[in-house]
Amino acid sequence: MLVHGLPLFHVHGLILGVLGPLRRGGEVRHLGRFDVRGVTRELSAGATMFFGVPTMYHRLAEALDDDRELAKALAGARLLVSGSAPLPVHDHRRITAATGRAVIERYGMTETLMNTSVRADGEARPGTVGLPLAGVELRLVDEADGIGEIQVRGPNLFTEYLNRPDATAAAFDGTWFRTGDLATRDADGYVRIVGRKTTDLIKSGGYKIGAGEIENALLEHPGVAEAAVTGEPDEDLGERIVAWIVPADPQSPPSGAELASHVAGLLAPHKRPRAVRLLESLPRNDMGKIMKRELGR
Repeated sequence: MLVHGLPLFHVHGLILGVLGPLRRGGEVRHLGRFDVRGVTRELSAGATMFFGVPTMYHRLAEALDDDRELAKALAGARLLVSGSAPLPVHDHRRITAATGRAVIERYGMTETLMNTSVRADGEARPGTVGLPLAGVELRLVDEADGIGEIQVRGPNLFTEYLNRPDATAAAFDGTWFRTGDLATRDADGYVRIVGRKTTDLIKSGGYKIGAGEIENALLEHPGVAEAAVTGEPDEDLGERIVAWIVPADPQSPPSGAELASHVAGLLAPHKRPRAVRLLESLPRNDMGKIMKRELGR
C-alpha cells in the first residue's frame, strides 16, 4: 500500500505513484496535499511505502526531532522513495539516524520515465541515485573534472515531442537522449546528480564545478536551513560561486567567511562561495524544485 501527496500532473505522482501500484494490484492513498501528520496517519494505519520529493523529506526530517509517532511510522515502512530532485545528504542521514530506515533515491524524467534506481534490497548510498535499470544504457558526455552530461537510451525513451520536430532532433545525439542533467559516477557505477547543465554547472577559475555538491556541503553547517548555489559573471574567475542561504536562525546567520571556510574544508578551496546572500525562503515550483532562475531577480 502506497501513500503520497505528489501532484498528479507529473510522471512521479501519476505514472509511478498511481498507475504503477494499481497495475500491480496495490492500493494507493493520496493525501491530496502533503502533510506530515497525514504521512504519519497513513503509515501508522497500514501503508507500507511513501513516495516523496526532497522538500517533503526535509519537512519530515525537521519534524522527527520532536515527533516520536512520525519516527515510528517511518521506521515501520517497507520502502521510502525520493525522486524528482537530488535528496540532500544531510536530510538523508538525519532520517536514517532517527528511524533506522534509509531513503531510496532514483532518477528519471518525463521523456524517459526511470533511468536509475537503488534496489530495495541494495545499498541506499546518500547522494547517489543508484545504477541504470535493466535495459537502460547511460553515459556521461563531455566529462571534465569528473562531471559530464547524462545521456541515455533504451526502451524507456519517448518517441518525440508532439508537433515539435526541431525540439525532438535537438534532444537526441544519434540514438542517445540528451537529458541536460550533470552527474559523476562512483567507481562501482553509482550515479551522483550534480545539477542541470543550464543552471548548475559553474565555470570558475578554470574548473567545472557542480552546484549540487556545494549545496550539500552548505547544508552540513548547523546555521543553514536551506541552500542554493548559482554562478554569476566575474572578471577574474569567469564565474564566481554564489550561495543563497535560508539561515536556521534569522537573527544570527552564519557569516560569508564562515561558510566559505566550511565548504573549503569539506570540498576544496576553489569550490568555496565567493558571495553569500540571505533569504527568508527559496523560490520553488509545485514539485519542490528550487527555481534558480528566480534568484536575484
